[in-house]
Amino acid sequence: MRVIADLCIVPMGVGPSVSPYVREIKAIIDASPLNAEMHANGTNIEGELSDICKLIEECEAKLNALGVERLFYTMVFGSRRDKDQSMADKLAAVS
Repeated sequence: MRVIADLCIVPMGVGPSVSPYVREIKAIIDASPLNAEMHANGTNIEGELSDICKLIEECEAKLNALGVERLFYTMVFGSRRDKDQSMADKLAAVS
């Protein structure tokens, strides 16, 4: 199933700045074949739901390896069955 996901992963218990951890997550997402766009509060990712879930597991494994013991995730998924629609298509529809 093809979806557009909005993902936010927040490392907890690592101090006031999480940017070093976000950089690690961003590198993993950028290295994936999935289309992704970071925004101020997370990342939009398009692709097959199973591929996105695998990518999220990779991010979790990396953060675990870095010693992060607690994470807070928010994930929102949207899909359309009536037509193919990309993130760019959605933005173009409202501009």
